[in-house]
Amino acid sequence: MSGLNRLGVVLSDRGSKYAVTGARVITRSDVDAVLAELKSDKTYAKATHNTWAATLPAGALKADDGESGAAMVILRMMERAGLTDHVIIVTRWYGGKKLGGDRFRRVQDATRAYLDQLETDH
Repeated sequence: MSGLNRLGVVLSDRGSKYAVTGARVITRSDVDAVLAELKSDKTYAKATHNTWAATLPAGALKADDGESGAAMVILRMMERAGLTDHVIIVTRWYGGKKLGGDRFRRVQDATRAYLDQLETDH
């Protein structure tokens, strides 16, 4: 397992801020370690949501962390991109205004920023 690839805050919408982080993982314990490392940063620990999805050799895992349906958005994008052995975490700090369906677009935007960064790095 490699270290975190933290892009930081990639966008904001009506006060909510979104960040994206990812890492190479192959087991659930790797995913848990990445989440623990991310949340060791107080800024991320205090976030409203740390929604994530992982594609592991044993299958896909995901957790909405209170952002209902958002993990499936991340997982679908990872599967479409053919990204395996990886976890992507989209962090949201709630800004006080509900975004409705736009929240899914922001999760997509953050995930796309991460996938684009991976392509640039390779």
